[in-house]
Order: sequence, then C-alpha cells, then structure tokens
Amino acid sequence: MIAAPASNPAALAAKAATTTIPIVFGVAEDPVKLGLVASLARPGGNMTGVNMLFSEIVAKRLGLLHDLVPKAVRIAALVNPANASITETMLRDIQEGARVLGLQVQFLNASTSPEIDAAFATIARDGADALFVAPDAFFSSRRAQFATLAARDRLPTSCANPAMVEAGLLMSYGSSVPDMFRQAGIYTGIILKGAKPADLPVLQSTKFELVINTSTARMLGLAVPPTLLAAADEVIE
Repeated sequence: MIAAPASNPAALAAKAATTTIPIVFGVAEDPVKLGLVASLARPGGNMTGVNMLFSEIVAKRLGLLHDLVPKAVRIAALVNPANASITETMLRDIQEGARVLGLQVQFLNASTSPEIDAAFATIARDGADALFVAPDAFFSSRRAQFATLAARDRLPTSCANPAMVEAGLLMSYGSSVPDMFRQAGIYTGIILKGAKPADLPVLQSTKFELVINTSTARMLGLAVPPTLLAAADEVIE
C-alpha cells in the first residue's frame, strides 16, 4: 500500500499512479474537491485518509491574528502558486475572512527562496501590518528564512505549522500534524489487516493547536492577551 500523509501533491501523485494499490492520504482540504474520493462517507476506489481542514479554519486564524495584533489592518497573505489547489482555496477564504473582520489583504506569491525574499521586500515597501502565511510544505521547509526576515522587518506573522513558530514566527493555528499522522497510521494498519479503503470513511481532524511565541511577541512590542495565553496549546518563551 501507499501512505501519503501531509501533502496534497503526494496524494494526487499517488492517485495518478495507481487505481488498485490501497492509498492512505492526509490532505489540507476537501478530498472530494481534490478528486481523491467520491464522498467522505463512502470514498469508493482505492483511497481514504484524513482531511486536515486547513482551508476551513482560515477565518479562525485571521481572527486569532487580529486578537493578538489588533492594530494590524493591512494584512499581506503569502501563497505558493506551485501548490495550486491550496492557493485557489486560500485566495477565496482569506478574502472572505478579511471582509468579515474589516481587514485589507494584499496577496503575494512565492515558490522559491528568492521569491520569499522579494515578497518580504514588497511587504516592507507597501507597509503591511502583518503577514498571513498559507499552509505549504515548502514554506515550512524555509522556516528559518521566514523567521530571519520577519525579525529583521519586525513583522507579526501567522502560520499553520508550529515548527515555524519554534523557529521564531509569532503564532500558528491549525490541525495537529502528529494527530493526523497517528490517524493515518491507524488506517494504514487496518488496511494491511484486510480492510478496503472504499469502506473506510475519510476522517476529519478534530484536534487543533494554537502556538504562540511570547519571546517574539516581546520583540515586536506586543502584549499577548491573557485569554490567548490561556487558550494556547503551547507557549514558546
């Protein structure tokens, strides 16, 4: 069988490779819209797995960023156009969430390390108050670069991966990646014992984590509200 957790492209590549080998995926958005399964309750075919609901919690992430940085009105949103499915969803959901909160959004693209540098230069030039980073494996792999640039520009930043906060970004909110791997592992074991993916409903993440770097907050001159500290699953000093 094939396990393709935590990656839309990997899941899509696995689907393109075989219609017979069982596949367990972990994706950031609706697997029905991605064309991986026929429905969540009855996947059909040879695939099942976990939906991490990253797109569904965009409004929540924006609200948490607004709570932590209430003076931030102009938000830069960075997406990776190479990750087309996530980018399309983010463009729609960020605009809707920003409209509800009365925020202005400027979208920027980056698919390479130099393009991340260029995006930060644009943010500094245009005077955005904060940065909203779309969930993306490439962005996570460049977390040291993000942390260095955000510290240099004193830019509050929201992301979806706690590893980026550990590297020095301000905050993250998203589905628990370890919990997703655990769920995918359980399904993998069940299938190896004889179950069929078509009979296993797609799971949806139920565990979400808020992580705040208070050291970064102090560097930015931000006072973290006690309610956010109390709600945080992890506080990095």
